[in-house]
Amino acid sequence: MAEQRRILVVEDDRTIALAVRNRLAAEGFDVRVAGDGQDALVQYARAEPDLVILDRLLPGLDGLEVCRRMQAARPVPVLMLTALGDETDVLVGLGVGADDYLAKPFSMRELVARIHALLRRVERAAQLAAEDTVIRVGEVEIDTAARRVFVRGSEAQLTRTEFDLLRRLAERPGQVFERDRLLTDVWGFSEAAATRTVDSHVRALRRKLGPDVVRTVHGVGYALVRR
Repeated sequence: MAEQRRILVVEDDRTIALAVRNRLAAEGFDVRVAGDGQDALVQYARAEPDLVILDRLLPGLDGLEVCRRMQAARPVPVLMLTALGDETDVLVGLGVGADDYLAKPFSMRELVARIHALLRRVERAAQLAAEDTVIRVGEVEIDTAARRVFVRGSEAQLTRTEFDLLRRLAERPGQVFERDRLLTDVWGFSEAAATRTVDSHVRALRRKLGPDVVRTVHGVGYALVRR
């Protein structure tokens, strides 16, 4: 029997928290719930969850600070929930270590799909790391075994999702990948409403690697610049 995956839900809206807990429990997960940032950090240390669902707006410590502290203590996949539609706010969340985000209001079906996709990516990353491959594209060097990225010799700190996206683009430098294909290959699902997720992660990559590393092909998708 497979080991039950543990998920920590950090949400101050009790109605949402209970709805998410009940749905995930029905999906077979071991679910813990925290209602504020301090409680989240305590439960995180005790439970050592496999994945965290983290609300961006929390009383006391906000979601960004909670995410930052969690990732500093023990890196874990984080799906951030946000009621804020500002692209800058999303990028800040990705910058402190969130792997993905989901805007409120959201469907439980999409939430569950995102969770399963994140957990599959963790497993796939461990398998790919065994290949011990170094990919070089222009001034970017990707160490797949160590999951480290260097630009002109300086290391860039990427989240798990940013690394997986960059690796996928680097497998075919210069080739244009459609957004839907990237959602399928990297996130593990494809929904037209979620293509903005790809755009946000590409913007985050450009902030960390340089504005000219990933090329936009308008109306189609993205390509890693080969030079």
